Amino acid sequence: MPRIALFPGSFDPVTIGHVDIVKRSVSLFDKIIIGVGTNSTKQTMFSMEQRLEWLKNTFADIPNVEVNAYNGLTVDCCRKFNAQYILRGLRTSTDFQFEKAIAQMNQLLESKIETIFILSSPQYAPVSSTIVRDIIRHGGNVKQFLPEAVKPLG
Repeated sequence: MPRIALFPGSFDPVTIGHVDIVKRSVSLFDKIIIGVGTNSTKQTMFSMEQRLEWLKNTFADIPNVEVNAYNGLTVDCCRKFNAQYILRGLRTSTDFQFEKAIAQMNQLLESKIETIFILSSPQYAPVSSTIVRDIIRHGGNVKQFLPEAVKPLG
């Protein structure tokens, strides 16, 4: 059975931290599906279409990475794509506490799906989509925090 991981998130926008997590994880799985989810608690800055395009362009050279949009529960998305793993990046201990609770709830919803945590590389730990959006809102230059496909935004 192929090892398929879902890397869920809003990717609003995709950052160099996201890219680092995927590139460091790609050898662990036969396929990584980047799931761009609709989060009912978040107001996005960029359209779903734009985020999907950025991600597809960013990972175009990695054949076992694909990008899809999804709505609803992450475990339902895993079932749809036969993913046995949920891939999550951790930047801080606060991320861990938040992600641990979600992972445990997902385990209760679907015991066959495991969450795999990958620690952020130290140089990317301060980079988050939330901070990048705030810099954009205030007219700052964000190019250093974005992959090439997104740099025209900076």
